[in-house]
Amino acid sequence: MTALTCFKAYDIRGRIPTELNEALAYQIGQAYAAFVKPKNVAVGRDIRATSQTLSQALIRGLNDSGVNVTDIGLCGTEGVYFATFSEQLDGGIMVTASHNPPDYNGMKFVREGSRPISADTGLMDMRALIEGARLPPRAPQPGSTSALDINASYLKHLLGYVTGSKLRRLKVVVNAGNGGAGLVVDQLEPHLPFEFVKVHHNPDSSFPNGVPNPMIEANRNSTIEAMRRTGADIGLAWDGDFDRCFFFDEHGGFVEGYYLVGLLAEAFLKRYPGSRIVHDPRLTWNTIDIVRQFGGEAVMCRSGHAFIKQRMREVDAVYGGEMSAHHYFREFSYCDSGMIPWLLVLAVMCDTGKTLGELVGARQKLFPASGEINREIADARAVTARVQNHYARSAVAVDFTDGLSMEFDQWRLNLRGSNTEPLVRLNVESRGSEVLMREKTAEVLQLMAGE
Repeated sequence: MTALTCFKAYDIRGRIPTELNEALAYQIGQAYAAFVKPKNVAVGRDIRATSQTLSQALIRGLNDSGVNVTDIGLCGTEGVYFATFSEQLDGGIMVTASHNPPDYNGMKFVREGSRPISADTGLMDMRALIEGARLPPRAPQPGSTSALDINASYLKHLLGYVTGSKLRRLKVVVNAGNGGAGLVVDQLEPHLPFEFVKVHHNPDSSFPNGVPNPMIEANRNSTIEAMRRTGADIGLAWDGDFDRCFFFDEHGGFVEGYYLVGLLAEAFLKRYPGSRIVHDPRLTWNTIDIVRQFGGEAVMCRSGHAFIKQRMREVDAVYGGEMSAHHYFREFSYCDSGMIPWLLVLAVMCDTGKTLGELVGARQKLFPASGEINREIADARAVTARVQNHYARSAVAVDFTDGLSMEFDQWRLNLRGSNTEPLVRLNVESRGSEVLMREKTAEVLQLMAGE
């Protein structure tokens, strides 16, 4: 067999049918069964046109390998996480391609306790079994498949994060991007006092309003326009499998995920004093400052969900956050959720009487940040070395947890190459000076370009 290109660092993603199809999905079920050796596995799927047939083929591969399947049907990735840990299953598989174009699909994998399976913890082993034609024969006793509706217990878990909060009527723009998030918002709606203004709400596998990826600036316009038209208090948008949630303040301004990490860290430290908070190295000063201020312990960890989840387990962190809009929760088996963050933020707004802009505005001024800037550069190592050498004498700290981080008295940078693309990603922040942040950002970008 030729090399399988759909196996990535954290999941499977590929074009249908050339890179991923039903025949391969069946084999993936066999390979998962051979590697994990589970008895009972949850399978869920997103709203894509090919997700149902792929999940059926995947389930056949699992069943023929002797694995019992709990089919939870249409859901977000966090639905599979929830079913796996709440039902105490041996693993879970989500059929999704998140924010990729309509002609793509993929899969995400966890084992018991919703622990992630990525390239260095099993994905490449599974690929090798398929490529080497070393899949085991059919089990003498096939597994069974049973449907399970997790909605009631899942909603109860989500609402538990805002129990006791003084929730009041707020107008909330919600943009599901024609992905699956709207289905959960509709189920939560009767239990909340909020007025929802729904944009691109209904699932549509053709994504008529563009791929559900709010990181693309053009995709934010419909959320901003709806906010301005309705005078909403806050705007929310999700990617396709809604494991990431994005926020807009009362003026329609996009709020960088970095500042949400600090806001949620504060909320958890007020509930659980002295707890540990895990964060990524790209932007750090605001998070560290807030965690210290509220008596917690900040723990830095390499970017990426597998690394964050592992580190959170190691230090028993109550919450972990990445500037990329992934938020992780101890009570959610250390997994990421795109639903829990907005419930918590709206609860903070209700409890404090402050707008989102008021909650993060002061922090944005204290620690202005560039946001992540991507440049297409073939030789990431050479560029990183050039930047490091240029600033070596003036740096007060250098760290290689994830790429290159350099700190100076009044500003810092993080530079890291992409694992999958010829891209170098830059983040810059300063202490209280947007002018300095912009100057240094431009300076580093010039260095990267070899100017």
